Amino acid sequence: MSTKEFRVNEKIRVKEVRLIEGDGEQRVVSIMDALQMARDQSLDLVEVAPNSVPPVCKIMDFGKFKFEQEKKLRESKKNQKVVQLKEVRMQPKIEKHDIEFKVKHILEFLGEGDKIKVTIRFRGREMAHPELGRKVLDKVLEMLEGQYVMESLPKMEGRLMSMIINPKVKK
Repeated sequence: MSTKEFRVNEKIRVKEVRLIEGDGEQRVVSIMDALQMARDQSLDLVEVAPNSVPPVCKIMDFGKFKFEQEKKLRESKKNQKVVQLKEVRMQPKIEKHDIEFKVKHILEFLGEGDKIKVTIRFRGREMAHPELGRKVLDKVLEMLEGQYVMESLPKMEGRLMSMIINPKVKK
């Protein structure tokens, strides 16, 4: 008797189980008969629904079952696209060419399907003029016309003014 079987026998607290066989047929049998049937087929007796009365068990190869589940999980992860949040930082006294350069990077990130957080960083006396930062953000949005979806509007957070934009959904 293997240690796995011993642990199974140790935890038995019910007299009968509803057994689902390989062909899908269900019947109520004693727990000892179900264990014996599983041993005869060199398979495992797996409890599928422990809260039902009587508990539902199935005869299957448990190792193969777990492998199949992990394989499905890996396949589903393979098809997922992880969306990253990229940040582009600027200052309120940025020049036109520099904005165009940053917008070019933003367009690349949007093309890859990433979210972008555009941040204006205020230093020293620049804090007295948040409207300059707002103008820079408006200029960026104007250059990106029609290629984004606004997730959060520009807002001040301490010395930073930021907004988040998403790529436009492709149909």
